[in-house]
Amino acid sequence: MLSAGLAVTMPLALVSFAIGLFLAVAAALMRISGSRVLSGIARVYISAIRGTPLLVQIFIVFYGLPQVGVRIEEFPAAIIALSLNVGGYAAEVIRAAILSVPKGQWEAAFTVGLSRATALRRIILPQAARVSVPPLSNTFISLVKDTSLVATITVTELFRVAQNIAAFSYEFMIIYIEAAVIYWLFCLVLSIGQDRIERRLDRRVAH
Repeated sequence: MLSAGLAVTMPLALVSFAIGLFLAVAAALMRISGSRVLSGIARVYISAIRGTPLLVQIFIVFYGLPQVGVRIEEFPAAIIALSLNVGGYAAEVIRAAILSVPKGQWEAAFTVGLSRATALRRIILPQAARVSVPPLSNTFISLVKDTSLVATITVTELFRVAQNIAAFSYEFMIIYIEAAVIYWLFCLVLSIGQDRIERRLDRRVAH
């Protein structure tokens, strides 16, 4: 189980989070773009993701898409579903972080001749990143636990391996407690890393 956690669960979470973060930034920028069309598309995407269970999203990608001629293997399907889910939840976090940056920062950027895109990239997003670190870290920790749901489409991550061992040994209580402990240890390590990152960012802001 530990081997599956390190070799499958964590890489699955990392890749899905990276793709989801990209989707989240895109959706957040669409929401604040001022374009009704782009904002509307982002609103529908975010609402659909936040309003439906992750398990249903996984099943739509893996079992539903083949019905329209799109067949995806287990691992890529898991990445797609998890990434879309992360993007929907993280988009509002990033949007709120961007809006939390004082308007004076925009005005100062325009005063020195920066375009909106350059100001966003070089001034606004770096400041928004500091604000969004805590909630995004929590999103990643939740994602690590949510990877257990892809066991339902036979991805051999930590929980799927636990199910296979339990089915063979009939030691359901012991095996599932061991799986829970491993998840807990992963999340504990990530929480420690989150605390260190937040303290480092706080020191930089203070200076």
